[in-house]
Amino acid sequence: MQKIPLGSTSLHCSRLAYGCWRIARVGAEAADFATARRAVLAAVDAGYTLFDHADIYCDGHAETAFGAVLRETPSLRDRIVIATKCGIRFSDQPSGAPYRYDLSRDHIVQSCEQSLRRLGIETIDLYQLHRPDWLMDAAEVAGAFSELTQAGKVREFGVSNFLPAQVALLQQALPAPLAVNQIEISLLQLGALSDGALEQCQAAKITPLAWSPLGGGLLADGAVDILDAQKAYEPAAVVSALDAMARARGTTRTALALAWLLRHPAGIVPIIGSTDPARIRTAVAATEIQISREEWYSLLTVARGVPLP
Repeated sequence: MQKIPLGSTSLHCSRLAYGCWRIARVGAEAADFATARRAVLAAVDAGYTLFDHADIYCDGHAETAFGAVLRETPSLRDRIVIATKCGIRFSDQPSGAPYRYDLSRDHIVQSCEQSLRRLGIETIDLYQLHRPDWLMDAAEVAGAFSELTQAGKVREFGVSNFLPAQVALLQQALPAPLAVNQIEISLLQLGALSDGALEQCQAAKITPLAWSPLGGGLLADGAVDILDAQKAYEPAAVVSALDAMARARGTTRTALALAWLLRHPAGIVPIIGSTDPARIRTAVAATEIQISREEWYSLLTVARGVPLP
């Protein structure tokens, strides 16, 4: 699979990334490893090199399961880019606390150290802030990043779900450029096309990572696993348009929905989340599809539900 730079850093990644959210199930560690091993090795064999994690995925079990795969096959470490995230804290942690976002220095550093232990590695290639914290002190975050860099625990930093103004606020406090902004974007979630996120990514050479690029599976050829916020999505018209185009091109709906994202000049990297080895492999077909400007806009018009102004 073709590789592209991650932002303006020395890191490079495959055109599609593999998302590790679903490779583990809380309370089923033995099954976790079997699922993780199949999925991760299928992704590596298919050419994926960026593996996306977060400290909260399956309460840390996803990182633990991935770490077990690395221990079994240590040669993988030099072939892949490992990304993980911090900043979301669940309710009752500690007791009585609300669900919240925490980008304080202490939480960033402690979360990083815990992720390193679960993954069984010495350095995280790409460390991201999972959600913007309205109490974020950019200078405090910059200090935490500097501490982690100097300790050799993190190579590069990025953000996730940040709006352009939030990215700009943090970036002005940092000595090095942010590498990525991980955002939800798909034919069912078009916000990044109008909120300035993709324009900022192009101008600042920040790589946009697309989470849920198939709308939680609503645009895929397989199973659906949507978040509460995605229950309001109305995929019927987009699915119909993708199916018609897929028949004409002799490809799949999944590949076309991903190819639509790949066509954007910001260099979007869709994150594939299936644990089915066959679906992990077939998604790669998207990287061989060239979507024309006319096809791109026809799908956009259907996704918008109204004509362009």
